[in-house]
Amino acid sequence: MLLSHYYKEVVEAGCDEAGRGCLAGSVYAAAVILPPDYDNPALNDSKKLTDRRRHALREQIERDALAWAVGIVTPDEIDKINILHASFLAMHRAIDQLQLRPEALIIDGNRFDPYRVGEGLPDEGKTLPYTCIVKGDAKYQSIAAASILAKTYRDDYMDALALQYPAYDWQSNKGYPTRKHREAIRLHGITPFHRRSYNLLGTDELEINFEEQDLP
Repeated sequence: MLLSHYYKEVVEAGCDEAGRGCLAGSVYAAAVILPPDYDNPALNDSKKLTDRRRHALREQIERDALAWAVGIVTPDEIDKINILHASFLAMHRAIDQLQLRPEALIIDGNRFDPYRVGEGLPDEGKTLPYTCIVKGDAKYQSIAAASILAKTYRDDYMDALALQYPAYDWQSNKGYPTRKHREAIRLHGITPFHRRSYNLLGTDELEINFEEQDLP
């Protein structure tokens, strides 16, 4: 059973991203605020769920959450700031959109760029407290919910791109560096949606070992 909250008696948003280890496509992130003592035993790390189950849970999350939002950072932006900071920026953009303003954040992973409340929002410029939780999407319901939203919305986006660029097999690999994807790059070159700062046949500028990334 995943835990409902990390912080006590504050409005807490869980955050996670999808697409960090991909060769192509935007990186997506979601932020989710669940009701106090929320209990949905079906929530789990999105990678452990089937596509059908993820989409069914997305409907539940969007219905039950006090607030939710998805943030996106494009391949061009990724190339300018690197994928690590782009992942955090996508989270920041999701948090900026929340209709209920969070007082604290829990982040999947072990690093995060501190979030400052965006321009025009209540407490503009304030830095929110946050806690990074390794494998948080398998420990806290709001992070699991965020992982499901980020992955399903990004998967839908990659499926749409796959119709334009069928050679790269994005409907199956979602932009991850599978053998078929790398072979398509060798044969056809890159598209406007590939991340040009990467060595597209090997590793990226952050020395991520793509063979070790979680595939869809």
